[in-house]
Amino acid sequence: MKVGIPKESFSGERRVSLVPSAVAPLKKLGVDVLVETGAGDAAGYCDQDYSSAGAAIVPTAHALFQESDCIIAVRTCGACGECWSTEVNRLRHGQILIGSCDPLSNPQACAEAAKRGVTLFALELVPRITRAQSMDVLSSMANIAGYRAVLLAATTLPKIFPMMTTAAGTITPAKVLVLGVGVAGLQAIATAKRLGAQVSAYDVRPAVKEQVQSLGAKFVELALDTGSSETSGGYAKAMGEEFYAKQRELLGRVVADSDVVVSTAVIPGRKAPLLVTRDAVSKMRPGSVIVDLAAERGGNCEATIPGQTTIVDGVTILGPTNLPSEVPFHTSQLLSRNNLTFFTHLLTLGLPEVSLDDEIFRETLVCRGGDVLHPKLRELLGLAPHNALASTQSV
Repeated sequence: MKVGIPKESFSGERRVSLVPSAVAPLKKLGVDVLVETGAGDAAGYCDQDYSSAGAAIVPTAHALFQESDCIIAVRTCGACGECWSTEVNRLRHGQILIGSCDPLSNPQACAEAAKRGVTLFALELVPRITRAQSMDVLSSMANIAGYRAVLLAATTLPKIFPMMTTAAGTITPAKVLVLGVGVAGLQAIATAKRLGAQVSAYDVRPAVKEQVQSLGAKFVELALDTGSSETSGGYAKAMGEEFYAKQRELLGRVVADSDVVVSTAVIPGRKAPLLVTRDAVSKMRPGSVIVDLAAERGGNCEATIPGQTTIVDGVTILGPTNLPSEVPFHTSQLLSRNNLTFFTHLLTLGLPEVSLDDEIFRETLVCRGGDVLHPKLRELLGLAPHNALASTQSV
């Protein structure tokens, strides 16, 4: 089998799906690795690094797609935006495509891959089970995003984070509020604490209280009924508008007392919940900072503009949409480990002919043989349940 590593075409994307150290393990499995020239340049991995590791350098994306049995990308389908219209035409029947696809938000792009006869795996759909942790790209990237968000806040805030006692007096610590205690939120808490801030955190799921406290932060509890706030996969569940309205009202008081708000609350396949209203922003102290990690999904803050930094009533609001790409050397290493582990798992199952009995294979398989197979995507596309998966797959 020949595996191709393309140069990412999405604007601003600097990561690469496999780093040179992943080449040798694949070659031991009998896999030839083809790398599009310049694929790793932006991440700090040159063509010579790949060729020294045993990969073949291919001059163009067209040649890479033509020669490869499987393409492993950072972004593909809906996750690569307007670039998908070019990429989809490079695919051929029977080719395997692995990467982040944004399937729940853009199922139509996955349907286009199906029409090309591609076998598509969406890495966002890796199940949250113990044996799949090393394949979980969402957690790997969220971890870095949470860390990076706090650094952005610290350099933007016109205050310092830690308390300092000096001959000229004592400086009080900055107050940091983290909204959403998933992987990104937990890393944001840990990073803010390491920088010396006074940290508090809120999540709709009361079960994360212990995790927040274990990091030395205060868990914010609101007078809300949160009994059905978590899915079986551990993600936050979408709630009704009445719930969100009450939540925004109660959170506004906590937000107003914060110097920094890092918001990370997202729901897979849905618009991010609105947690911080424009009115709440107006009540924050001038100079305060909001870093909205949900900007790409519409934002947790009403005043967020995705991809931009704005100032509203003296409050600086940052709406980054791809923080992992800002530190591509290490995020590419993490992605590479996720991809290598996932692909190796598929090979051990007998790729390209794999039984649907394996949960990881079944949950990540989007389409094969010209048909969309994933039940959730079929539902989003208005298709009837597929007999092959209806009784075995769930989201």
